[in-house]
Amino acid sequence: MSDRLLLSLAAVALVMIVLFMTVNIRGDVLFAMELRGVRLLALLLVSVSVALSTLVFQTITANRILTPSIMGMDALYILLQTVLVFSLSGLGYAALDPEAKFSVEVVLMIGLALALFLPLLRYSNALVLMLLGGIVLGVLFRSLSSLLARMIDPNDFAVVQNVSYANFNSVNADLLLPSVVLTLTALIICWRARHVLDVLLLGKPTAIGLGVNWRLFSVAMLVLVGALVAVSTALVGPVTFLGLLVVALGRKLADTSRHGQTILASCLVGVILLVGGQTLLSHGFGNAVPLGVLIEFFGGIAFIVILFHRRQW
Repeated sequence: MSDRLLLSLAAVALVMIVLFMTVNIRGDVLFAMELRGVRLLALLLVSVSVALSTLVFQTITANRILTPSIMGMDALYILLQTVLVFSLSGLGYAALDPEAKFSVEVVLMIGLALALFLPLLRYSNALVLMLLGGIVLGVLFRSLSSLLARMIDPNDFAVVQNVSYANFNSVNADLLLPSVVLTLTALIICWRARHVLDVLLLGKPTAIGLGVNWRLFSVAMLVLVGALVAVSTALVGPVTFLGLLVVALGRKLADTSRHGQTILASCLVGVILLVGGQTLLSHGFGNAVPLGVLIEFFGGIAFIVILFHRRQW
């Protein structure tokens, strides 16, 4: 990937950020910019966390059509919210400490990641087992969520519906600080480990032969994946195909498999899509179409394209 193309992506992302902060701003400018700044920070965190988690996950699994969301992590998040609403009611759910709930979600996401992928680390041909386990758990979590949703009060059901879909307009500001810490830590770790990730693309036997502690490194990366998924889902809700879309576009633009370039390209593409898309939909279409719906639509198309044209992606 040329430096010129990378700078172009950064310039476009910067323009999207400026437009997001300034378009149609009225009234108390400082107050309006403060509100927009909170949303902007959340969008940036989601862009980076989703891009990193998907890219690392695909490297470890050696499969470019998989994302952590497809493997049932989003379904676990929805089940957790449904159980909390069912147990505590809507008012009790609203009274929960956001940071404590976020900590529990991080632990559960990491636990699910390790439970699903440890067989992959133990056996050389366990990818099919991992896929089946992820799909079955995803169906189980969704079925349990649906069962509990039918048993709760209709008013509480509205709370469940609100957290079951990606919402880029409302952000819990209490979660921004721990999300910033987790995302920046993960970004630094992934950047420092980018050359090791490059080696992992050569395959497990080759990576081990070149001196990589494959098992330990993979476990550490999967812990990061679980934490990053928790960040994105806690801030805006489940986004199944966003990671697949931004990483596929990032790889296509970078035109290389080296993680130094693909990490930057994928994160910048995520910023452009989320910040630019939210700006366009908010001020051009009056939020008539939720950004999450468009992302899932185009992400699903990207999944099908990659599935049938795998060699080109």
